[in-house]
Amino acid sequence: MWTFLRRISLTQWILIAMVLGILFALWARSVGHAEYAENLRPISTTFLRMIKSIIAPIIFATLVVGIAGHGDDMKRVGRLAFKSILYFEIVTTLALFIGLLAVNFVQPGVGVVLPPRPEGAPVAGEPPTFASVLEHTVPQSFFEAAARNEVLQIVFFAVIFAIALSQVRGRAKETMVAFCEALAEVMFKFTGIIMKFAPIGIGAAIAVTVGHSGLQVLENLAKLILTLYGALVVLGLVVLLPAARLARVPLRTFLRAVKEPALIAFSTTSSDAALPKAMERMEAIGVPRRIVSFVMPTGYSFNLDGTTLYLAVASIFSAQAAGIHLSLGQQLVMMLTLMLTSKGVAGVPRAALVVLIGTLASFNLPLEAVVLILGVDEIMDMARTTVNLVGNCLATVIMARWEGEFDDAKAEAFGQEVSV
Repeated sequence: MWTFLRRISLTQWILIAMVLGILFALWARSVGHAEYAENLRPISTTFLRMIKSIIAPIIFATLVVGIAGHGDDMKRVGRLAFKSILYFEIVTTLALFIGLLAVNFVQPGVGVVLPPRPEGAPVAGEPPTFASVLEHTVPQSFFEAAARNEVLQIVFFAVIFAIALSQVRGRAKETMVAFCEALAEVMFKFTGIIMKFAPIGIGAAIAVTVGHSGLQVLENLAKLILTLYGALVVLGLVVLLPAARLARVPLRTFLRAVKEPALIAFSTTSSDAALPKAMERMEAIGVPRRIVSFVMPTGYSFNLDGTTLYLAVASIFSAQAAGIHLSLGQQLVMMLTLMLTSKGVAGVPRAALVVLIGTLASFNLPLEAVVLILGVDEIMDMARTTVNLVGNCLATVIMARWEGEFDDAKAEAFGQEVSV
């Protein structure tokens, strides 16, 4: 029996917990005691507090490593670094806007009735304007910003710190970068431990919400999933495909090469699991090793197309679920925040959730909807991780073509080998 239970994956436990939470809430409503479900709220609140506790260290560590850790490489490769970063920022910005358009058009969060906030809980204030965000960006103290989970202030400090660190030479730099790498690694494990509690926290959250508002919330979650998948398809057709055509990427060969790594990414929801095979395949179709070894790892810090689109959809869904209207200007400021805070989080289990919670907290938006999103996050994670991988593979081919170093003969030979 114990062996059987250990074989059940975290995703399966989350699904089991969701079903149990829904059944418990429906039973509570049927006997006229919906408050039984409401009594589970402290469990879901505890889970949210655990997630919030890792925001500051994980964002600081990953940003510093992502910038300072690549400092020498960027100077050495110079032109390639500039072209890569330019391409990454254009594509991820377009991904954010596609996500923003999709979630505003479909409005999957409209109709969700979140349970009333417990008495004494902080009430969401007015979403900040661009001017107030600008004034609030610079921290008076990093430790104060970390204690209050002020994400923009943490990002500002981390970016300046990383730039300063990249200008340092010798032992001091090595020590600090190693410390941040170690901190990031520990926080990844910390996140993994917290996620062990996820089935209990999610089961409680779904019970509270269904106990309060019925089964309507499940329809909204289904709309959220379809919105994300539809937006990712649009991203592929409107952004990635034209980019590939402009760069004269041999599409059939590319798709054959990326098929296996993409399946690994989709099934494991892990960019890291698919990365070695993806790098090997990109070299096999004619991308020089020096370009693969720079663009792929850098892309996993700066070119998370699927994740940035998901963050746009999930953040506005949360605001819609809370019944809070955000103006276009406020949404654009939020997208800028997400674009900055999402850098360097590839390969971190549920890192997008950490970024999402930190950003929503900065914009005074309630976090209850995030726990509901986490219940179906695995289904969305499969798609966004796959798009992250395919987008980074495509970026390596485009950069090789842009540098005039793509080996067409090698690509043709690979295509013939696969066809045989």
